[in-house]
Amino acid sequence: MTQQMFHEVAVARRQLLTPGMVRLTFAGDGLSAFRSTGIGDEYVRLFFPDEATGETVLPIIDGEGRWTYPEGKPPVRYSTYTVRRFDAAARELDIDFVVHEGGLASEWAQAASPGHRIVINNPRGLYQPPPDVRWQVLLADATGLPALARLLEDTPDDIASRVVIEVADAAHEQALPPHPRALVTWLHGSGNGLRASRLAEIFQRIPLPEGCGYLWGSGEQTAIRAIRQRARKMPVFQDGRSKLIAYWIEEEAEGRGRPEALASGVSARIEADWSGLVEAKTPDLVSMS
Repeated sequence: MTQQMFHEVAVARRQLLTPGMVRLTFAGDGLSAFRSTGIGDEYVRLFFPDEATGETVLPIIDGEGRWTYPEGKPPVRYSTYTVRRFDAAARELDIDFVVHEGGLASEWAQAASPGHRIVINNPRGLYQPPPDVRWQVLLADATGLPALARLLEDTPDDIASRVVIEVADAAHEQALPPHPRALVTWLHGSGNGLRASRLAEIFQRIPLPEGCGYLWGSGEQTAIRAIRQRARKMPVFQDGRSKLIAYWIEEEAEGRGRPEALASGVSARIEADWSGLVEAKTPDLVSMS
């Protein structure tokens, strides 16, 4: 049986999570054939109708994954987003959108209301830690926050996580899924189109435990590239033990000032030893701002 490639869904609910993030819950019979990969950072493409005609011209995908379009039809506009939650029984799917000006998907999401329809494709996931992983480092700016939250939610209780998330300010923080071995730090006032990102700098300052580890990160291309260059030189992250994904490209980076120096307390937390979370058998819940 040929797997259905595209699924039409409708907005069921809209929720403003923070000043910088809106969640749309999609529902409908179109999700009856949707199959989650079960991978926490799985993503789908959202296909938008033509602004002039209202028609959604979907690509024709051949056996090798190449896209073509019917003759005379313009390529469809689409954007790629993480699936924050999928409930097969309820036929519901959540996608969180960063609120900003000028983005096709963001502006659509900000204007969307129940009943608005869109087409999505089948998901694909990238996160793939080794079977014997004992700890992981998770890094993200606001665009990667939905994927990071789901990854943490799905992380087994015996795996330790060092989590660093870069957002505009404290109002943009979200409650993360609780985890008994997670150490979380929020960074404010950097990255996200405001100032230069701190993620690469912070990554270099995080002490790493012994044992099998994994690195996952998502955010702006320049920051992710810098993290990748560093990780390639680290034996612990060789042999496929990392996944770093550029979710967006800052086209006007010039003129962005450097972020202010980290407060001493934040620096101390970044450099704190967290190996006890890997070794402890009955750790207490840890969360640091």
